[in-house]
Amino acid sequence: MTAASQTVSRAAVVCGVGAALPPHIVTNADLTARLDTTDEWIRSRTGITQRHVARADLSTTDLAVRAAAQAIADGQPVTVEALVVATTTPDRCCPATAPAVATRLGLTGIPAYDLAAGCTGFLYALATAAGFIAAGTVRTVLVVGADRLATLPAPEDRTTVPLFGDGAGAVVLRHGSAGEAGALGPLVLGSDGTGAGLIRAFRPGALHMDGADVFRHAVDRMSTASRQAATAAGWDVTDIDRLAPHQANSRITSFVARQLGVPDDRRLGNVGDVGNTGAASIPLLLARSAADGRLKPGHRTLLTAFGAGLTWGATTLTWPDLPLTPLPEGAGHDR
Repeated sequence: MTAASQTVSRAAVVCGVGAALPPHIVTNADLTARLDTTDEWIRSRTGITQRHVARADLSTTDLAVRAAAQAIADGQPVTVEALVVATTTPDRCCPATAPAVATRLGLTGIPAYDLAAGCTGFLYALATAAGFIAAGTVRTVLVVGADRLATLPAPEDRTTVPLFGDGAGAVVLRHGSAGEAGALGPLVLGSDGTGAGLIRAFRPGALHMDGADVFRHAVDRMSTASRQAATAAGWDVTDIDRLAPHQANSRITSFVARQLGVPDDRRLGNVGDVGNTGAASIPLLLARSAADGRLKPGHRTLLTAFGAGLTWGATTLTWPDLPLTPLPEGAGHDR
């Protein structure tokens, strides 16, 4: 086998997964007590009934460390050689979150950096990690999505406060072959800066979101990217056993599934219990779905996301046989 063919055959393979949620839960009833809204209004438009919100003493770094440690512990024995943290809400502008996460995990000395691509950040991070592995730069990469999005809306904004929660999810990727379970398929990524004003926050407590346009773009971009990723992987949409979309709200994920022709019983969801957790959304969903048995080894799974930027992406994998972890309270599934 030539060096070129060896490079082509290299694949990034998921070999561990972890999740972390703040213990503090904010229900719709908690919000209706202080905002001009109702439980019915929130549920009918978002599908969300509660969200986990980090108190001041629980940082993005803390959540990232907890999810990453679980992914390392639950995965196949590997030595992590690089770390990418996808986040929109780092603890500070400088220095980055990732080096602190690496050090707290006992990984001082490895390359570690942050990546910001909104709610698509986890897929962008997977792409960069897979590139490191394909190039032979490293053999293993820890990828974390961690966000405290509940800090972004203005406290009195009844349209955006109910949407967001805090959390983290992580996967460990190892060097492997394209044909094995857990191998990432081709990654489809895109962006459109002309839509930058649709979702923006210049500081915590000052989020602006144009809901109608975001909905339209999210459904279109996620559906298109999903078809492209499935085609690139040699799949028909009828081959999809599980659709794992970014958990923005249940109406968006339902419309995406409908556009793709994926039945509701194949669409994974937990937005009702955790809200929109940004870059943590997909890895948190994967970890919880594997833990409760909705995502099983051998399931052909399609991941897709859309976020601020505008950014979007999708990829595929056949879910590997990983250890199951107990569900934390309040992190179940819904549709």
